[in-house]
Amino acid sequence: MRQYLITKKWSYTTAIFSIILSEIVSVQFPHVLGEFTDALSRGALTSVLIAHYAFELLVIGILYVLLYGVGQMLNGRSGRIFEYQLRKRLFEHWESLSTDYYQQRSIGDLLNHAMNDVRAVREALSGGANILTNAVFLLLATLYMTFTTISVQLTFISMIPILLVPVLVVWFGPKIRTASREVQEALSAMAEFTEESLSAVRLIKATASEEVEAQRFSRKVQEIVKRQMHMVKRSAIFQSSIPLLGSLSFSIALLYGGLLTVSHKILLGQFVAFTLYLAMIITPLQQIGFVINNFQRASASLARLRVLLSARPSVVDSKTAISLPHVQGAIEVKLDFFRYPNSEHKVLEGIAFSVQPGQTIGIVGRTGAGKTTLANLLLRVFDPPRGAIFIDGVDIRDVVLRDLRTAIAYVPQDGFLFSTTIAENIGFAKAEATPSELMQAAKDAMVYEEIVRFKEGMNTQIGERGVTLSGGQKQRVAIARALIKNAPIMILDDSLSAVDMNTEKMLITRLKQLRTKKTTLIIAHRLSAVFHADQILVLDEGRIVERGTHEELLQRFGIYRTLYDLQQGEQGVTV
Repeated sequence: MRQYLITKKWSYTTAIFSIILSEIVSVQFPHVLGEFTDALSRGALTSVLIAHYAFELLVIGILYVLLYGVGQMLNGRSGRIFEYQLRKRLFEHWESLSTDYYQQRSIGDLLNHAMNDVRAVREALSGGANILTNAVFLLLATLYMTFTTISVQLTFISMIPILLVPVLVVWFGPKIRTASREVQEALSAMAEFTEESLSAVRLIKATASEEVEAQRFSRKVQEIVKRQMHMVKRSAIFQSSIPLLGSLSFSIALLYGGLLTVSHKILLGQFVAFTLYLAMIITPLQQIGFVINNFQRASASLARLRVLLSARPSVVDSKTAISLPHVQGAIEVKLDFFRYPNSEHKVLEGIAFSVQPGQTIGIVGRTGAGKTTLANLLLRVFDPPRGAIFIDGVDIRDVVLRDLRTAIAYVPQDGFLFSTTIAENIGFAKAEATPSELMQAAKDAMVYEEIVRFKEGMNTQIGERGVTLSGGQKQRVAIARALIKNAPIMILDDSLSAVDMNTEKMLITRLKQLRTKKTTLIIAHRLSAVFHADQILVLDEGRIVERGTHEELLQRFGIYRTLYDLQQGEQGVTV
């Protein structure tokens, strides 16, 4: 935030200067009324003089509105720009972090940071700057006018209760800040629950659990209300204490100022002006209390945002990383073992194989065998040990991450789709793709004929996560997205599980035709997806227990043959 304030120093300086001038103008109002009262008490008022005083008040009002309006507009504009830049910076920072970060943080919590915490800081920066500048300089200008035009002694005595304001700030400030942090944490918990519940809405409806979810949500909201009431209680006591002190000052001023007026030590007009000045002092005191309250809340939000922005990706380019713009697709794996961060369990062990450009490798095995983990290591979603995985003879730990991931077209298990059009989903990895390229990719993925049946065709909005498409359609759109990338390496991570057998067979045949000189890794539970592979790896408990072609593995009567017989019996699989 400090850097932003420096870059916008002239805007904020101009805004503050405009607000200061507006307060200098506004404090002339009681002075003019005081003069008017003195002229009235002396019987010296004429129609010309009345018009003169009225014109002065009109000019004061117009100048105040113009000057304060300019300051408020400049501060508000700078605050909105700050809000935009901070949200943009947050998103870009989140995009740079590694996958493991999101395994520890919920999406709902992150969204709460991007919405509520950023807004709290912006309100303190723009609205708070307006009000604080206005309040402080109105207070100073008012005190100056009372010192120079009325009575120094009356001003000092009347201001005695105001000296307790710093004590209130020191006492209540940390309490309000703590309460605000607790409210934000409760809001994050609610956002996390909401995101999770809406994502599982199909399951909730299928199990008739709407009432249960509503009760769970109600408890989250009740916790927010509880913490907000706790914060409101502290804020209310703090903010009401300041005008209370102002009222005490006003009482003292009436008592002592009235005595000074009766004893003719000050004029009646001066006493009237002083009461107006004192009323003007109470307003900025209330505003200062409001701003301090907001700043305490914003400081809690700012601390939370600093924690977010201090996070660093666990997978980064090494200092000696080299560019690899033209990957051929040769892969060599010599992995002794791999375990996830903060875990002692070996997920993969003794993994060794090689793939040449143009070859297709099938990777099969029971659930939990480590197939997806192997794909994640190839992509460096998690860093493999150094010297474990090579592409074109280069350790992937020494390759620029962007080049490595550009060289790989990856289709995940869930075939994730964005809540936009089919065309934009297919062209996600190639923003400059032409309509004909998008259409050809859809045809290659065996999904085009189904797309054109939709009323909007390729421009069909598919909803969140592709909710309007069937499981098989989502997987094939995801495959089309990978095909249009035309990468030297493709990884299909169980991406055909929801496709019917006939379509799967045609799709596999098409992939063989398209990728004759490229490397393809097919991870699958359904063995029919890997029958054609040049080599099939069978993983079990993180180890390669069998390898060979489909025919070779059938002859060994091992795990592969067991899985084949089981699937053949269940689905009528034939070679």
